Amino acid sequence: MPMRMSDVVLKPMHPEGWRFVGIFAVVTVILFLIWEPLGWLGVILTIWCYYFFRDPIRQVPVGDGLVISPADGMISQIGLAPPPPELGMDPAPRMRISIFMSVFNVHVNRSPVTGSLTKMAYTKGKFVNASLDKASEHNERNALLLHTPTGHDIACVQIAGLVARRILPFVAEGAALQAGERFGLIRFGSRLDVYLPPGVEPLVAEGQTMIAGETVLAQLDGLAPLRPARAD
Repeated sequence: MPMRMSDVVLKPMHPEGWRFVGIFAVVTVILFLIWEPLGWLGVILTIWCYYFFRDPIRQVPVGDGLVISPADGMISQIGLAPPPPELGMDPAPRMRISIFMSVFNVHVNRSPVTGSLTKMAYTKGKFVNASLDKASEHNERNALLLHTPTGHDIACVQIAGLVARRILPFVAEGAALQAGERFGLIRFGSRLDVYLPPGVEPLVAEGQTMIAGETVLAQLDGLAPLRPARAD
């Protein structure tokens, strides 16, 4: 079936965004009453707000041991770092992949692996630029520990940024998640860190653009063949 232009331009929006779009729309009407050029500026900002909260369907690759990108954005850092202490993991440094989300990226986050959410810990902190290395330690964050059926532990950390002021989890401890399943959202611009198990190397590079729920970050158990993707 051919893709329609409306499918390209109009994307599903997460319910969290409706009230913000409504606020922007009301302000836009007021701006039109004050001065028409201001009203058109409001129209542009309202459209931007709609696109910020977009939640497009993704084709999630299905395969044993795949680690999928949990966020849209660009990889800002890859390197060894100790996992967040609040998760109670072995403090030895492990490979960390940091994905920076600008205000133009999709901000719905998805589970990097299939597994159980064994721990989730919210930590208050600062709101420095999320692209900086110190953001992982000092910024407000929500850390998740995922345990896969094959016994691997993956840490996934939502980090607030310079503009972001709210981290919204959609899940609770004990939840069983599928790879690519939505687990949270960050407003407005931020970063997400993934800590791989010891010995697992990333299949991506710094500066590479990620697509949440689609881009493969790493392979846990050797090069298992991929099976057809599932829409989610």
